[in-house]
Amino acid sequence: MTANPLAPDWLRQPGVAGEPDANALAATVWPRNAVRAASGEITLAGATATALAAEFGTPLYVVDEGDVKSRAAEVLAAFTSAFGAVGSTAHVYYAGKAFLSTEIARWVTAAGLNIDVCSGGELAVALAAGVDPARLGFHGNNKSLAEIDRGVEVGVGAIVLDSVVEVERVAAAAEKHGRVQAVRLRINSGVHASTHEFLATAHEDQKFGVPLADAPDVVAAIRSHASLRFLGLHSHIGSQIFESDGFAEAAGRLLMVHAGLLEGGEVPELNLGGGFGIAYTSADEVTPIATIAQELARVVAAECAALGIPVPAIAVEPGRAIIGPSTVTLYEVGTIKDVTVSVGDSGETAVRKYVSVDGGMSDNIRTALYDADYCCTLASRDSDAMPVLTRVVGKHCEAGDVVVKDEFLPSDLTPGDLLAVPGTGAYCRSMASQYNHVPRPPVIAVRDGVAKVLLRRETEDDILALDVS
Repeated sequence: MTANPLAPDWLRQPGVAGEPDANALAATVWPRNAVRAASGEITLAGATATALAAEFGTPLYVVDEGDVKSRAAEVLAAFTSAFGAVGSTAHVYYAGKAFLSTEIARWVTAAGLNIDVCSGGELAVALAAGVDPARLGFHGNNKSLAEIDRGVEVGVGAIVLDSVVEVERVAAAAEKHGRVQAVRLRINSGVHASTHEFLATAHEDQKFGVPLADAPDVVAAIRSHASLRFLGLHSHIGSQIFESDGFAEAAGRLLMVHAGLLEGGEVPELNLGGGFGIAYTSADEVTPIATIAQELARVVAAECAALGIPVPAIAVEPGRAIIGPSTVTLYEVGTIKDVTVSVGDSGETAVRKYVSVDGGMSDNIRTALYDADYCCTLASRDSDAMPVLTRVVGKHCEAGDVVVKDEFLPSDLTPGDLLAVPGTGAYCRSMASQYNHVPRPPVIAVRDGVAKVLLRRETEDDILALDVS
């Protein structure tokens, strides 16, 4: 079989040179309870893809409930163990921006995690789920006065200050409600992840946080208010990070400032943020969370020893690492066409198969926005047909409406088949839109073959309800 020259270097052709066949599911990419059944179709936590599609329609986000809960517990155990070994403690906040619903909030808090919210809407969801406000952290580079007031009023555990302006705003709200509000200060450490430019959130030239050099003055301003209690510094160096080096470097820089701040009062903790990467394709090599936790504990303990200070409590904020791998999106295949493409300047051509599905950039904007890579497979059956290079595209009126840029799918794919795209738990439903007035898909949780609705499918009536004329 001749390799298609349009295929990227990282994409392996199924069944060639020892590669798995096109029906195989890479364990690093798929939910832990996803298997291909003897019938040939994908089964997710005991429910078949065809049964789920028949009951709930497509597109459909399917969450492996047991996978989410186990990953949440494992992250907490990893950091608790690693920092317990160096004489400290760890707090894990689930980053609600990845995906949040009332049921997800209950799952992660039951597993022992806190929740990080970054808008009034996310705060409202967490409160509606019955989460103790003391277990919430409140982020945001431009929290409104109303958001700050509500956060203080309900008693959120910590507010992350993102600018000097917010020091006065939060202090005033705390005085108004007769509270002493715990706060963290987000620092722009100058360390950024080796990732997509839009995801690298610790460059000096960006909107988040205050420069490291300004931290002592801002902390002094915080400490001048009796209505505020300073918890510690906060850093977030980016997203979809596969190695611990960046976290270690940021921790080292923050701890030097942390040590100086101890001279003026207590600094009980250090928040190193989130951004731990997951595998979207079988080519992604992910460092286990336990390894990252152990390496961070080692670095933090060594830095503190060198500085002659106690190891502070550590806080981290994973979101994608918990919800991302747990979720699969099911689509129905619509139109299929072969497109002949020129290869270079040689005059050579190659064929790319375009497969259109009933969703697209309204339910997964990451491919268009971040040039993100995903994989997918035929879900409603297996196939022994020759795999061909395929691009899975959406139904929206945009040339850039791509779901999976490059994948080898069976050549006998036909309209009505189901495709499954794994790794869609983070930033897919949470960034979904109604572009072209396409209603957003539902989110379904499955456990032991039983499915339940977390978020229902939107309808045309929902869209029209916002049209006041």
